[in-house]
Amino acid sequence: MAPSTIHLTVNGSARSLSVDARTTLADALRGKLRLTGTHLGCEHGVCGACTVIVDGAAVRSCLMLALQAEGYEVTTVEGLGDADHLGPLQLAFRKHHALQCGFCTPGILTTAHALLLEEPDADEARIREVVSGNLCRCTGYLPIVAAILDARSAYAAQAGAAA
Repeated sequence: MAPSTIHLTVNGSARSLSVDARTTLADALRGKLRLTGTHLGCEHGVCGACTVIVDGAAVRSCLMLALQAEGYEVTTVEGLGDADHLGPLQLAFRKHHALQCGFCTPGILTTAHALLLEEPDADEARIREVVSGNLCRCTGYLPIVAAILDARSAYAAQAGAAA
């Protein structure tokens, strides 16, 4: 079967790419667009390392075909900030030392970003529930949860400004 061309928006930029029918969104992001912050761990949707945001929802990109992203807006960890202008979650993760090896961090950041965009006042129990789908073998989650709690005020301010 010949490759298909898909059109989507990635981190705010319109993109077109040629993909085979069986190419996952994770593989397209990493291989075609060189957005290697999206990590592949289990490739079964269990670990959460490949989590990206598709039209506002946290999605396991190893389980979604690239063809399914046609017309959608995709945000990867690279879209949350850059080295010169970190996003509020990235700043909070740095402040709280909420990463160690860093393998799980992009998926946790995108998961938490999607949560705080929708629920900027999420309490600790809700945060723990949501990030429980992202496996981290290094930190024990305490600094991760503290960082997400700390970042809430920035998301609440954004939500207030948008209202």
